[in-house]
Amino acid sequence: MLSVEDARTQVLAAFTPLPAEVVSVERALGRVLAQDVAARVTQPPRDVSAMDGYAVRAQDVANAPITMRVVGEVPAGGDFDRPLGPGEAVRIFTGAPLPRDTDTVVIQENTARDGDQVTVQQAEPKGRWVRPAGLDFQAGSVGLTAGRQLSARDIGLAAAMNRPWLSVRRKPRVVVLATGNEIVLPGEELGPSQIVSSNGYALSAFVAACGGEPLHLGVAPDTKDGLRQMLAGAAQADLLLTSGGVSVGEHDLVQDVLTEMGADLGFWKIAMRPGKPLMLANLQGTPVLGLPGNPVSGLVCSTLFVRPAIDRMLGRDAPAEPRLPALAGRDLDENGGRQDYMRCTLSQDADGNRIATPFDKQDSSMLSRLTQADALLVRAPHAPAQAAGSPVEVVPFGAGI
Repeated sequence: MLSVEDARTQVLAAFTPLPAEVVSVERALGRVLAQDVAARVTQPPRDVSAMDGYAVRAQDVANAPITMRVVGEVPAGGDFDRPLGPGEAVRIFTGAPLPRDTDTVVIQENTARDGDQVTVQQAEPKGRWVRPAGLDFQAGSVGLTAGRQLSARDIGLAAAMNRPWLSVRRKPRVVVLATGNEIVLPGEELGPSQIVSSNGYALSAFVAACGGEPLHLGVAPDTKDGLRQMLAGAAQADLLLTSGGVSVGEHDLVQDVLTEMGADLGFWKIAMRPGKPLMLANLQGTPVLGLPGNPVSGLVCSTLFVRPAIDRMLGRDAPAEPRLPALAGRDLDENGGRQDYMRCTLSQDADGNRIATPFDKQDSSMLSRLTQADALLVRAPHAPAQAAGSPVEVVPFGAGI
């Protein structure tokens, strides 16, 4: 069987960054930049006041206390552009540009005003309470780099840099198709041997959380004709995700139907638990990942393979399997021949160490355990038994997953 690392290499090789599209900055939240974003303006464009107070020359208040004549005022967005004589001050407000010839702001708490006279009660060094031009950024400087997923903070910066339009990667179009005669949709009447479908909904949500655009086709029956008709709905998709039907049972028909439709098969099983029956194929130019029908296995495989595939299409320089160090929260038995991904909770001990405690029961049918988990504890094939407190590594699920 193929190792997890080799399978991941093959999966990533099947994808390239998608073309860019232009969106307005107000609609760019969560999108991934296709190009660096450089400022079109300098911020602030001039030296401005950081506080309400009085703009002065530092040399004029060096021997404070001193009384000065107030010759005008300047609010934010205003201007005061006539020369100042010695001993003159200008009332200024936060964000207002410094008048010509001034270099310092005395905050109003350190002054006493009487008509057009103001007494500066303490000296201030040159540049005090002044935000110099370009403090935040200079015109032409790169503020956001390609491959970055835009947060609310990034949107604010892009707008401040006077960039109303941004070049972002097109969202990957991911078709999701579950299979199985035993599957019915939530809310439908259940037969005696049927179960409620969760895979299509979970995988669609997973795709959306990773930045993709899911199209959930529903549940295909375990017949070749039914599968063939529904697989045709994957035309023009950037990725087809199937759930179930990729193992070796008589009713596992996905691999056979894809082959009959002209698909090139890469691999169809890997040395991991849960998630052994994983398939990579290419259907007439559309990459296909055939996920196990078991809900837990499907989501674990999505974490390890679907997420990096979407990252690659979005041009994100993200690790395929981000791992964090931790300490085992309990004793671990010797591992078998497959790489194991154990659902675990994370906590912190008195010394600040991350503690990963896997659930005692790791049955891959237990979706509730996956929901309760914080991460996956990774154990290499044939890993020896480990005592509680020994070093381990975990794969976090990530936001929204």
